[in-house]
Amino acid sequence: MIGRRSVAKIIATCLVAATLSACNGNLTDRTASLEGYTPEHIFQRGEYELANGRAEDAAYYFAEIERLYPYSSWAKRSLIMQAYSFHSGKDYEDSRAAAQRYIDFYPTDEDAAYAQYLLALSYYDQIDEVGRDQGLTFQALQSLRTVIEVYPDSEYATSAILKFDLAFDHLAAKEMEIGRYYLRRQHYTAAINRFRVVVEDFQTTTHTPEALHRLVEAYLSLGLVDEAQTAGAILGYNYQSTEWYDESYKLLTSQGLKLKDKGNNWLSQIYRQSIKGQWL
Repeated sequence: MIGRRSVAKIIATCLVAATLSACNGNLTDRTASLEGYTPEHIFQRGEYELANGRAEDAAYYFAEIERLYPYSSWAKRSLIMQAYSFHSGKDYEDSRAAAQRYIDFYPTDEDAAYAQYLLALSYYDQIDEVGRDQGLTFQALQSLRTVIEVYPDSEYATSAILKFDLAFDHLAAKEMEIGRYYLRRQHYTAAINRFRVVVEDFQTTTHTPEALHRLVEAYLSLGLVDEAQTAGAILGYNYQSTEWYDESYKLLTSQGLKLKDKGNNWLSQIYRQSIKGQWL
């Protein structure tokens, strides 16, 4: 198995190797043919390049094994190492391609779980600031879900769950950013639509308390006091220890309103279902 622990062991072994002849001296540079070398020697050269921070060169040597010895056990090992090397060099597209080939060629192999995890990371590690397009986040979520559901007993499942939650939170943050933008410009209906998505679809994220408070603000601005009071009631029941509850409490009570379920709106349905357990 070539999982994370095995990869780390390979790198450590190559770093402290007593002789570099196996890793370096016995092979020529990338401009020369490798056909006269065994797959083991080429693999060791790839390890050496990887251990010395030359991920692109490492990927080249691992790819040469796959090309020169396509039906050997070394080809299978080199393919997963290609995916790892490309990812180490932040060549996420090629990492993803190599990982997918591994999954396609060796779907039942022990390292298929690691290949799927690397594939997910190729999307996940490109998620950065909230303002960018969220297509990569959706793809990361789908790939991480595969790790969780198809390989629940693997060593990567726990990490995949954590990263899934973080990516999910990232999507909620995007909705909040857009909602705040509309709210600042007094486009209250558009803002409400974004905050509603967070409350309904991302209720397990850290952004739900603020989304409820922003709903209080937006509904009060539109004069829809029933909705505002109900949003405050949900805040008071589930998130009373947060600053957003305090802000909503001050805002509502300053206008002589209570934080209570009122009317028959979408927030009232959430209140009855999640707090009172009334589903009909």
